[in-house]
Amino acid sequence: MATRRPRSSARRPSSRSARPGKPLGSFPEERLHTLARDLWWTWSPTGRRVFEALDPPLWRATNHNPFKTISHLSAERRRTIAGDTNFARALAQAEADHADYHRTRPWYARTATGKQKRMHIAYFCMEYGLHEHLPLYSGGLGILAADHLKSASDLGIPLTAIGMLWREGYYRQELETDGSTRVVYERYEWDDLPIVDTGASITVRIGRADVIAKIWCLQVGRVPLYLLDCDHEANPPKARELTRRLYSGDNEHRIRQEVLLGVGGYLAMQELGIEPTVLHLNEGHAAFAPLEELAQQVEAGYSYDEAVEIVRAGSVFTTHTPVPAGNDRFDPKLFNKYMRSYGERLGLTNRQLLALGREDETDTTESFCMTVLALKLAEHCNGVAELHGETSRTMWMKTFDATTPDEVPIGHVTNGIHVETWLSDDARPFYDRHFKPKWNGAGPEDDWWKNARSIPPREIWALRNRLRRKFVSELRTRMRDQYQYHTMDPSNIIDLYEQLDENALTIGFARRFATYKRAILMFHDEARLARLLHNPKCPVQIVFSGKAHPRDLDGQEFVRRVWKFSQKPAFKGKVFFVQNYDCAVGRMLTSGVDLWLNNPIRPMEASGTSGMKPPLNAGLNCSILDGWWPEGYNGRNGWTIGGEQFRSERAQLRYDADALYEVLETEVVPCFYDRGRDGVPRRWCSMIGESWRSICAEFSTHRMLRDYCERSYWPAHESS
Repeated sequence: MATRRPRSSARRPSSRSARPGKPLGSFPEERLHTLARDLWWTWSPTGRRVFEALDPPLWRATNHNPFKTISHLSAERRRTIAGDTNFARALAQAEADHADYHRTRPWYARTATGKQKRMHIAYFCMEYGLHEHLPLYSGGLGILAADHLKSASDLGIPLTAIGMLWREGYYRQELETDGSTRVVYERYEWDDLPIVDTGASITVRIGRADVIAKIWCLQVGRVPLYLLDCDHEANPPKARELTRRLYSGDNEHRIRQEVLLGVGGYLAMQELGIEPTVLHLNEGHAAFAPLEELAQQVEAGYSYDEAVEIVRAGSVFTTHTPVPAGNDRFDPKLFNKYMRSYGERLGLTNRQLLALGREDETDTTESFCMTVLALKLAEHCNGVAELHGETSRTMWMKTFDATTPDEVPIGHVTNGIHVETWLSDDARPFYDRHFKPKWNGAGPEDDWWKNARSIPPREIWALRNRLRRKFVSELRTRMRDQYQYHTMDPSNIIDLYEQLDENALTIGFARRFATYKRAILMFHDEARLARLLHNPKCPVQIVFSGKAHPRDLDGQEFVRRVWKFSQKPAFKGKVFFVQNYDCAVGRMLTSGVDLWLNNPIRPMEASGTSGMKPPLNAGLNCSILDGWWPEGYNGRNGWTIGGEQFRSERAQLRYDADALYEVLETEVVPCFYDRGRDGVPRRWCSMIGESWRSICAEFSTHRMLRDYCERSYWPAHESS
């Protein structure tokens, strides 16, 4: 069934709303707001160009927020824009592209047959990293969820998303002068965000209290994302806190949030008249959604066993973490405080109800695990890479009473990235000339990079130099602002222009600063690293960025140590840390660096999608064979680090550090600086061509969603 559209007075954009080349006459505020309300613009260069052109410095200052940029424009600038024929032309082009996007018949409409045409997916996730100005995400889970929605929109897959409207979002990271993390929260005003009030709300029973949640809508191309909001006067203070901050508070606060997302999200769909045929839980936070559906099926007259079969058949669950601490667990008393009533609704004893979330159903002391609940209520379960699927099957053997991992019904759908989001605008002319992509209406089968190896090395190298030089320019600006914010010695700012080298081999390491990702591995032997960085004939520089969870003190200590290393004389001007990692910093790094570094403890990296982004922009990977890299690496498109496994953590650390130095010293650096008479490193460029050919199409969310359709969505829809 089609979703109900949010109420809005905004008109649909039209390519006929302005004459190209003619002055606008008045400032086009309503037309700009209409364009900004559809997040299509976040992956459309013509859409972004319009908002940036309003006032480039203001655009940067608002963290690329179109509504704040518009509201803070001076009267003089508004008058200038109203008479600017170039702006009128750019706006008309963006509106025409937007209209063309929504008119085009997408892949799913061309592909789906029979009953598949009636499929509708409800996609649940706690966070969505759609864009840096939207505070709805913390890291990789949210970035993946956002890319999932964008590709669903491009492909026309019938999907409705459910999430939370975070008033303060995830924290802003500020570093003290010693590198320690200062956690800062900002309160966001809804008028500054492209959300629309649906006029609908729900009441969710959370413990002994009824909590009212308003339902807002964020339009992501063809996909509506409905967001629950408890931060309003109708609720008492404790209830209002539920949608204030992402991943904050204690375990009791967490279970209350997960009741809201799962149970509240399911009720919100019903309130909006949405009738999904498939539930997709992106991580275990929303596992109470199928539990609510199960209770409603029993109340509708089905037996408990029949209801379980119905719910399982139509449910899909994606687990993202091979780390035990990443799977939410609740003490039985805490679970009972909020969920005991489901035993009565399901006709189960409390022990039977708790068993739904226990690996060992006979252990009455075991905590209630949301991942276990999701695994038991979803027939279609998957990890996010082939290796992660293997790891997950081993992790959850007890849940399925399995004697071997092969008996555990968890498959894999390897993650991907949304190509247009992560492709640099500066690379698009190169793409238009050599790859000739037709993004609008493209499907998973479209591989623009298949002939990449035939591109002349000098043109590949020109692109790589252009992207690196822009990155260094942007990095200087960010680091200058960062130094000034901390009132550091002005000589540091001067050093940025003298030491940051736009021609040096530039390595990037940016991600969540969980300790297993080992951001400090490179500093294991400081003297050896210093020699590598300071070779005058082959200079190397490294840029770090990333946040740790606000309660992850060990991860924050890793941030502090990297910062301190960057200030040491041996590394100053060669190692940089960019604070407050977000989507914008991610795009800057993944488009600008020559080499993307990933060195987790194997097999603790579930997927690691950040490494899929540099290849789009002529960057290469150097990684431990973990996450997606065992599937992506072919011996000609990047490098691997080590390969041996040790039981001793100390021995593994020493081996991996030595292997990292070895591959950089003997392979990566020589390859980068092995130049012909024309200054072109042909072997490096050949690897870029092979990286394009072997990675970009295969590790896209378009391919990922086709896999979900074939392996999970269509079978679940047929069964339901």
